[in-house]
Amino acid sequence: MATKKLVKARALATVKPSSSSSSSSAIPNLPLPSPPSDTPVSQVHYARFLDFLKAHWAPPFTPDTLLHFLKSKLHHHPSFSQFDFHLFTWASSLDSFRHTHATFHWMARTLAATHRLPQLRTLLHVIATHPCPCSPSIFSCPHTQPIFSHAIHAFSKSSQLHHALSAFHSMTKLIDSKPDVAVFNVLIHAFVKRGNLTQALQFYRDMVVTHRVKPDVFTFNILISGHCRNSQFALALDVFHEMGKMGCEPNVVTFNTLIRGMFREGRVEDAIEMAREMVQLGCELSCVTCEILVQGLCKEGRVLQACELLLGFSEKRVLPKGFDCFALVEVLCGQGCAVRALEVVYELWNGESVPSLVACIAVVDGLRVLGKIDEVKRLVERMLDEGMVLDVVTFNGVLRDICYARRTDEANRLMLLALSKGLEPDDMTYRTLVIGYSEEGRREKGEFLVNEMLDRGFIPDLASYNKLMSGLSNCRRSTCRQVNKFDR
Repeated sequence: MATKKLVKARALATVKPSSSSSSSSAIPNLPLPSPPSDTPVSQVHYARFLDFLKAHWAPPFTPDTLLHFLKSKLHHHPSFSQFDFHLFTWASSLDSFRHTHATFHWMARTLAATHRLPQLRTLLHVIATHPCPCSPSIFSCPHTQPIFSHAIHAFSKSSQLHHALSAFHSMTKLIDSKPDVAVFNVLIHAFVKRGNLTQALQFYRDMVVTHRVKPDVFTFNILISGHCRNSQFALALDVFHEMGKMGCEPNVVTFNTLIRGMFREGRVEDAIEMAREMVQLGCELSCVTCEILVQGLCKEGRVLQACELLLGFSEKRVLPKGFDCFALVEVLCGQGCAVRALEVVYELWNGESVPSLVACIAVVDGLRVLGKIDEVKRLVERMLDEGMVLDVVTFNGVLRDICYARRTDEANRLMLLALSKGLEPDDMTYRTLVIGYSEEGRREKGEFLVNEMLDRGFIPDLASYNKLMSGLSNCRRSTCRQVNKFDR
């Protein structure tokens, strides 16, 4: 029994290891890729890339392992990521390897994102000549169109429309279904952006007649915008009417484009009527819509009509949240109509359209010019209640106006309210109140504020402190002399 075990152990010891277990190369029995011929690369740098390839590409040699290496290893390397397409084409040249739609899609997205358009054209040729093996029957791979869509978008964005059209025609030959409408929109938008509206319309007609693809709202918006930019507003309206005939509902972008075009043509009443029709159709107004209306009406000198239009939208609860009435307020205050601007702000505020801090500051400045101290004070108090704090320069100006009216106590209460809401006062804030109390002959109140200034570090030295205190004493003696003269 022991002799049999000894013979078996010796036999196992003499068995040679298999070639697969003894191989130390990550890519067994395959020639390594040669250096790229289209770009100059140093031999040392390329040798390091081959070492990196051997160390990180583990067998088996399949499209899945290649994709894993490209995504998680090579893509993030600062020096070797440039060799991704070189490695991709080298794998395509091997008889034992065949790319799938996953590797095609990754490579197309990477080349498009890095703007390597010549390599992207080569990739599309590879896809056309070596289609994806996932559909060996007569049907094409369903991922072909998304792959070509990335390329078409990249070519169109770079104004290489001839390559974009070439990629589009190649795609139509490879896919079984109709091209997606989004691909047509990319090309139509590229034509319009380059000012070639005629070719954009021709491509649109091919889309509808030849390919029988139904356009969507984005298609019509692109064409309407193109006509408006080329001062062809009548044709833009024709496209809008065709849009309704084809059963496509317009969106807010459609109306915004047409309203802006009407203002350009001087058709102000038509622009207002279209905005009202937009509300009747149930299409929500956007902040851009209101800005177009306000700017267009103000440019035509119809500022009060712009106010009425916005207030009407606010009453119907269709005014978009987040709309900033600063442009309208600024025009009103510039024309000396700050009181009307205040009414607009209050009415919008009551309609749950909270104005912006910038708009409120514009109203405050306009009211201060008119000397409306009470209105300024009430507006600032409401702003503080809503958590909107003025900048310290504007706030100091408000305090100064109130103190000049010999209402320093009201100014002091306003400052205390602002401090509770987060105002960061400066020395001028306190000096304004100190001067106000000094003018009113109220030394005790002024001294209290001076001591608070000292605690906050607003008084740098003893000389400044004595100067403030002496100012209070002089004002008190002056007040006493005036009272004695009155008694006599």
